[in-house]
Amino acid sequence: MIMDAIENHLKIYEDRLCKDLIRQCTSYNILENKLLESEDIDNFWKRIAPEYLADAVLQVREYPLVSVAWAAYLGMGVAHLWDTKWNEAQNMPYTDFYGDEGFDNMDDHIMSQVLGVDIESLHATTLAKIVQNLARKAVSAIYHENVEPQTKMAYLLFASTSHVMFRIGAAIELYRLGYKFEKL
Repeated sequence: MIMDAIENHLKIYEDRLCKDLIRQCTSYNILENKLLESEDIDNFWKRIAPEYLADAVLQVREYPLVSVAWAAYLGMGVAHLWDTKWNEAQNMPYTDFYGDEGFDNMDDHIMSQVLGVDIESLHATTLAKIVQNLARKAVSAIYHENVEPQTKMAYLLFASTSHVMFRIGAAIELYRLGYKFEKL
């Protein structure tokens, strides 16, 4: 009974956060009021989430924005690979997304090595600012839940937030690649 209530609360939280971030992305013209998604991409998250969360949770205290922002970059990278070489990439290990400094520069590695975007380019710097703003909104959503830090519920909110950021990152990249919802 309690677990059902927690799961329901987390679902409502994720839905609300996702809608808020989609609205924000739409205002930046990087989405069109829709979450572009793929079951393959979501299944990839399910497989690597424990490893990502183990890395990211260590960053929460000193770098709360990084702890959730990197999930968006990871989503972008996975979406790009889904579009370009999914047969090769679908089983790649999470650590292949690491930069030369491991988790710490995963964002730059994904931008340059996975997406093929020059990290000094206008696109990369603009996207970095946008992801930072999305991460601020996401971290604020966690704080507004008024959950005691370092509790099971705090971890579950963090995991839910990271999942939403991953999905948003994937949607941003799918949109950049030209995917859109169209009525048939």
